[in-house]
Amino acid sequence: MASPKSAASIHDFTVKDAMGKDVDLSMYKGKVLLIVNVASQCGLTNSNYTELSQLYEKYKGKDFEILAFPCNQFGGQEPGSNEEIVEFACTRFKAEYPIFDKVDVNGNNAAPVYKFLKSSKGSILGDGIKWNFAKFLIDKDGHVVDRYAPTTSPLSIEKDIKKLLGEA
Repeated sequence: MASPKSAASIHDFTVKDAMGKDVDLSMYKGKVLLIVNVASQCGLTNSNYTELSQLYEKYKGKDFEILAFPCNQFGGQEPGSNEEIVEFACTRFKAEYPIFDKVDVNGNNAAPVYKFLKSSKGSILGDGIKWNFAKFLIDKDGHVVDRYAPTTSPLSIEKDIKKLLGEA
């Protein structure tokens, strides 16, 4: 199924948060994760950020976490600094979930965590991320369960999240 890789799960990675501090993703063991590459100036921004906040509000106390990774690789739609990105998401959309350091999701400089996600779950169109707001659903053991297109509404993923949380 998944291509061979050195990492066994998402929990094997350390990433930088928006303040530049290391975050060991093993801290999310036992949680269902939705990992999203976000952007502030995309046509998909309003609906995605709104629905991500709704999902988070509903499931944050139930072993669920959203991890947002800003990315400026698609139409230059995330030009701001980390501080500006966090302020935008938290002020305009009341985002309470973690927002990490801006990353590349494609190409030679793609963040290792994104190389892992893409190798675990390619898409019909190939492994590359096609646009802002591509979503990866991760089970409590850190394995990629599904991948969703940028145009997939976060609320439409709720049934899959509930299944992984044992609520379905």
